[in-house]
Amino acid sequence: MKKLVLAAAFALATASSALAEDIKVGVTPGEHANIMEKVAAVAKTKGLNIDIIEFSDYVVPNQALNDGDIQANSFQHQPYLDNQIADRKFDLVAIGKTITTPMGVYSKKVKSLDELKDGDTVAIPNDPTNGGRALLVLASKGLIKFKPDAGIKVTPSDIIENPKKIEFSELDAAQLPRSLDDVDAAVINTNYAMEAGLNPKKDAIAIEGEKSPYANIIVVRSADKDAPWAKTLVEAYHDESIRKFINDEYKGALIPSW
Repeated sequence: MKKLVLAAAFALATASSALAEDIKVGVTPGEHANIMEKVAAVAKTKGLNIDIIEFSDYVVPNQALNDGDIQANSFQHQPYLDNQIADRKFDLVAIGKTITTPMGVYSKKVKSLDELKDGDTVAIPNDPTNGGRALLVLASKGLIKFKPDAGIKVTPSDIIENPKKIEFSELDAAQLPRSLDDVDAAVINTNYAMEAGLNPKKDAIAIEGEKSPYANIIVVRSADKDAPWAKTLVEAYHDESIRKFINDEYKGALIPSW
């Protein structure tokens, strides 16, 4: 009888293994990678094996996904994806929300935006979406003002009021933490800030408001949006254990957005 039970158990394990599916998910370093490791553990119990691939910038993950080198990515918000699709004609679609990472303003030279002097330099991301987002953060704090119809894809040329004549230095998002010695302030995405040891809640001299439209998303190729593994990936990410991990680990610096 014991042999029969063992044989049945082995057959079940073999069948489960055969049914398991393998996918590659692209992330950026920091919180996206850390959370995806926890998601991978949940997904494995659902028969989905996730190989996490880290990318050091914001451009390559969508190109890799569109080219089929990975099956999904988790690092960007919807406005950034929309901009990438418009510029590069990617056939990609969001299938679920993940976290909101409030953008913060950091400085080694001043303790508030009010302390910025005439002609000081503020660094912002050089990609259109995150650059616009950074400028909107500064506008929300009263540092600058835009044309009324500027929308969310604002650029320095849309500024109509800049009382302190702030100069804007547009840099690669990943380089912004390292720019803090050279500029008076920098508006930095949370993943790159945290990777550099900066805590948005403790270290930022100003931070994006809670009503930001920039929730991050899980993205796949349009042809895969209804694939069973895509549904499992979202279910694994939206598991209550992941929400608890985010709240416990990041203590409000990241916000679960589902």
